[in-house]
Amino acid sequence: MSDNVLSVIPTDPYWQPDRIAGDRALAIVTALTPGAPDGIEVDIDMTWHDTVTVVDCGVNLERISCPHCNASIDTQWWSDLLEEHDEEGFATLDVDVPCCGASTSLDVLDYDWPCGFARFEIAVWNPERPWFSDEELTALSTALGHPVRQIRAHI
Repeated sequence: MSDNVLSVIPTDPYWQPDRIAGDRALAIVTALTPGAPDGIEVDIDMTWHDTVTVVDCGVNLERISCPHCNASIDTQWWSDLLEEHDEEGFATLDVDVPCCGASTSLDVLDYDWPCGFARFEIAVWNPERPWFSDEELTALSTALGHPVRQIRAHI
């Protein structure tokens, strides 16, 4: 069986909220994702990661482009990179892209579906809704005390 996951992460991959701010944001996410009409509740996880962790879009990923030369980056390179950092996370997001060799950061590559990196994540498993609206993301940013973005994965 496959799953859909709607995640909210800070825009700064290294930033983490305190517990009180995390709980405020979790309360908002819980109110915004009440579950299915048949009464089945969704699972919501709030996680503080020790190191920067990828929050990818799973099989939704269609393409990765280089911000320097606009070339398409092989998704196998991306998959190998994720596998290499699966257990220990990312000490740094600095990378030399395979297309043009430019030095850049993984969080500025152009992902078609959004992907991100974070040390804090609120993940909603199998939400009965699409993306969060701009207004909802603003409320979550206010609750956390930091701007946020969202990632929608199909795994």
